[in-house]
Amino acid sequence: MKTSISSLAFLPVALAIGCGETAAPVEKTATAVMTNPLAAKSTLVFQAPVFDKLTDADYRPAIEAGMKKQLDEVDAIVSNKEPATFENTIVAMEKSGLDLTRASKIFFNLTSSATNDSLQAVKADLAPKLSAHGDAITLNEGLFARVKAVYDARMSAGLDPVQVRLAERYYARFLRAGALLSGSAKEEWKKLNEEEANLSTKFQDNILKDRSAAAIIVDKKEELDGLSEEGIAAAAEAAKAKGQEGKWLIDILNTTTQPVLSSLKNRELRQRIYQASISRNGHGGEFDNKSIVARLAQLRAQKAQLLGFPNWATYVMDDQMAKTSEAALKLLGGLAPAAAKNAKAEAAKLQALIDKQGGGFTLEPWDWDFYSEQVRKAEFDLDEAALKPYLNFETVLQNGVFFAAQELYGVSFKERNDLPVYHPDVRVFDIIDTGGTVIGLFYGDYYARDNKNGGAWMDSYLDQCELLGQQPVITQNCNYVKPAAGQPCLLSFDDVTTLFHEFGHALHGMLSRQKYPLFAGTATTTDFVEFPSQVNELWGTDPQVLANYAKHYKTGQVMPAALIQKMKNAKTFNQGYMTSEYLAAALLDIEWHSLGADAPLVTDVDAFEQNALKKYGLFNMQVPPRYKTCYFSHIWGGGYSANYYAYMWSEVLDADACKWFAENGGLKRENGMHFRSTVLSQGGSKESGQLYRDFRGRDAEVEPLLERRGLK
Repeated sequence: MKTSISSLAFLPVALAIGCGETAAPVEKTATAVMTNPLAAKSTLVFQAPVFDKLTDADYRPAIEAGMKKQLDEVDAIVSNKEPATFENTIVAMEKSGLDLTRASKIFFNLTSSATNDSLQAVKADLAPKLSAHGDAITLNEGLFARVKAVYDARMSAGLDPVQVRLAERYYARFLRAGALLSGSAKEEWKKLNEEEANLSTKFQDNILKDRSAAAIIVDKKEELDGLSEEGIAAAAEAAKAKGQEGKWLIDILNTTTQPVLSSLKNRELRQRIYQASISRNGHGGEFDNKSIVARLAQLRAQKAQLLGFPNWATYVMDDQMAKTSEAALKLLGGLAPAAAKNAKAEAAKLQALIDKQGGGFTLEPWDWDFYSEQVRKAEFDLDEAALKPYLNFETVLQNGVFFAAQELYGVSFKERNDLPVYHPDVRVFDIIDTGGTVIGLFYGDYYARDNKNGGAWMDSYLDQCELLGQQPVITQNCNYVKPAAGQPCLLSFDDVTTLFHEFGHALHGMLSRQKYPLFAGTATTTDFVEFPSQVNELWGTDPQVLANYAKHYKTGQVMPAALIQKMKNAKTFNQGYMTSEYLAAALLDIEWHSLGADAPLVTDVDAFEQNALKKYGLFNMQVPPRYKTCYFSHIWGGGYSANYYAYMWSEVLDADACKWFAENGGLKRENGMHFRSTVLSQGGSKESGQLYRDFRGRDAEVEPLLERRGLK
């Protein structure tokens, strides 16, 4: 998953931080603001964040001062007596809000990676203020008039193609942010934005707190039978860190299904873990999100109606590659029958195994991973536990992820220890381009913490931009279980795939070569932005890359060829389940955001969810959605509302692109440089479909995806 503060210099509606009153005045004196470490550019290399000088008290005044300064900059643009031009309007807007962007990027990265009650309180306070600030810009009639003037004259003003597109994107973003609304409608828009900002912030806060509260404490070591020694030691360390020395703690991760369910033999403990996971934020109490998601769906529908769209899904997809919700549903709905059929066949195999072993019970969702591992071992002689000793995190990172990037793009990474970080686990690397030039910084934060969001994501502290003379400062977050002291961090192959995936987003940010901030890095449509990251997953199983990193952590022995072949043989194993759980979540997202403004407020979230899944033949108690409604962070607080389909849409591009790499010799520098020049460097400077055609020479075909998932 790629997250972003979404071009704070412009604060588009996609920021999803509502609106309301105008920005609050700065409370501190001018002298106090000037002493704030965020008041000016960092003097560290590439403007790296000065984490050693920052305190929780610095963020609010810096962000509020940044908002005030940007509004002054906007006023200067509007009051310019010269006719509107690309330079004095669009470029001036691109240069505005730099103080706000600097402070906000650091702040929101911290509230995702290393938050606390103080920062969460600041985040809740700032949400409506930032929303109001965004509206103060996009609803400014004088500013919109100038943007429109540049847009109207774009084809006759001597602009190059990228400048024409920038003018068009500004105009479109103003329209989509309510610039043409009447006075009363603008006020309603502001109120809805403000409420959405507050609710989304509360939703995210509830997610973090209930996930921590749902952690499972195990009193007896024998209950952990099936976990590796390293896993048991890590659980003991986690319990000790929470004042439960002598016990074991199993954290609940973002998704519905938890990784430990594949190895724990104790069925009762598996059930406890699963039910703790699936009931998050929907079981009553102060962290319950049911009323929040129902209202978020309703107010988004009302916002869409104000802009002339029948529902939020239609509004969102109108600005994506898909263009219509019908196109997204055609793809997802077309895959659903085959995925559901395959999942039922897989379930039958698991039940047969349970019966053969004399289990005497019906397969439940907390049993699926445990017994599917046994079936995989029986059918393909492949045991996940046999893979892990060859997947030491450090080796995968250095000799796998970094190695592939160097082979393909000529990019290498050198760790440095002279820059401040926000947590001792965070690591910093120079990004070294071909020829030995250092072009930016890469921050890696890989271990799970209570005060860190679940899942995995990429973001930036600074985006590459020629106009502002900026080089990329990129961050990648994962949530691997931190090993006990002296122990290795051994990954599952899913973990390896996640590492390659998020690094694909990171490369998209690192290798950007754009002049304008709005087009830099990962600033593409959401249903394209997952494409480069999914392509990067390919290299995790490339023979040359695999041989370089898949080495036994004790002996250094390369993963045996027979074991690698078993992995290849099993590549479509359990795809019915995996495709179904994803489709269930993606279609659930679309159903919530297909509600019209006149639809009554949903009062029974569970019933709505069940009916939505039944509609597509995906209601299956044994195969739950990857994310249930009440902890579906992507869509209620992560910028993927009506956009979770993007992963499958991008995978169509990815599978077709992987076919191109295979046809052209795979891991070759010339192939990587072609992908770099046509996709990774281009950001959002071209329409997403055109970016793909520049790379592939044609539009993507769906057949490679069907073959990959065993659904053809």
